[in-house]
Amino acid sequence: MDVRRLHLLRELADRGSVTAVAEATHRTASAVSQQLKVLEAEVGVPLTERHGRGLVLTGAGLALADTARRIALAIESAEALWHEFTQSPQGSVSVSAFPTAGQMLLPGVLIAVRDEPGLEVVLTDHDMPLPDFAQLTPDYDIVIADSQGVPAHWEEHGLRCVPLMTEPFDVALPAGHPLAEKNVVHGSDLVDADWIGAPEGYPYDRVLERLGAAVGREPRIVQRIMDNLIVERLVAAGVGIAILPRFTTRSHGNGIVTRPITGLPAERQISALMRADRAERPSVRRVLELLQHEATRVVQGYRTVGER
Repeated sequence: MDVRRLHLLRELADRGSVTAVAEATHRTASAVSQQLKVLEAEVGVPLTERHGRGLVLTGAGLALADTARRIALAIESAEALWHEFTQSPQGSVSVSAFPTAGQMLLPGVLIAVRDEPGLEVVLTDHDMPLPDFAQLTPDYDIVIADSQGVPAHWEEHGLRCVPLMTEPFDVALPAGHPLAEKNVVHGSDLVDADWIGAPEGYPYDRVLERLGAAVGREPRIVQRIMDNLIVERLVAAGVGIAILPRFTTRSHGNGIVTRPITGLPAERQISALMRADRAERPSVRRVLELLQHEATRVVQGYRTVGER
C-alpha cells in the first residue's frame, strides 16, 4: 500500500469530504477519488460508500484510516529522532489560539522564538461558535483549546492533548456592587442577579448552568455576548454581572471588580491539541515547550501579584 494513498484516506476520515481533502492537499476532487479507488483495489475490500452526494468510510475504511494515523506517527517519530542528531528545531509551526489564550501566551512565545534560529511561528486566532477545537487540528500544528475536562472524542480521534494551565473563573461585578465587599461570593448570593451570559455551550455558560442546578433556579440572562471586552463594559455600566476568566480580566480602573466563587466548580483547562504525528516534529515540540513555559509564567505571576 502506498503511504500517500493512506494519507488521503486518513484526511477523508478527519475532514469528512473529498472536496475538503482536495483543497487541503492541493489536488482535484477527481484525483483524490481516483487515488482512493486505487487503494481500495489494493486492499480488496470497500473502503468508502456513497452517502447522499458524498462519500463516507466503511468499517474497513475507518480501521485503515486509524492505521494510517499510526503510520504517520511512526514516520514523524523516526524523522524527529534523526533531526535531534543533525540539527536544532527548524521550520514553520502553525498555531491556532482563542482570544484570551492568545493574550496570555502568544506574546511571550513570539519573543522567545526570536532566539531560535530557523524556527517560525505562524499565528491564527479562532473563537469557535460551538467550541469543538478538534476540527481545527487538520489545518494547524498546535490548537490551543479550552475545555472542562478532556472531551472523549479528542482521544477517540487519536489526538494528543497536552495540559498547559488551569484558569479559574470569577464573578465580575460593577464597582460599588454590594457583593464587592466580600472576599468570595456564594451561589446563593447570585440568585436574583441579572447576567451577561456567554453563547450557549461555552465554558462560562456551563458555569451558569451549574449555578442554576445548585440554587434550583435558572440564572436570569439578559444578554449573551462572546467578546469579553464588551462584557466588561456592560458589567461596568451596571447592565448585569458576568462570569469571566481570572488571568485576562481587567479589574483595575475600568469600573469592575472580580470575586472568586465558592462551592461551585468554576474553572477551565487550557490545552495544546495536536495530531499525534505532528506532535513528534522537533519544531512543534519546541513551540509546545515555549507554550508550557509561558503558561507556567502566567500562573506564577498571578499568584505572586495576589500574595502582595
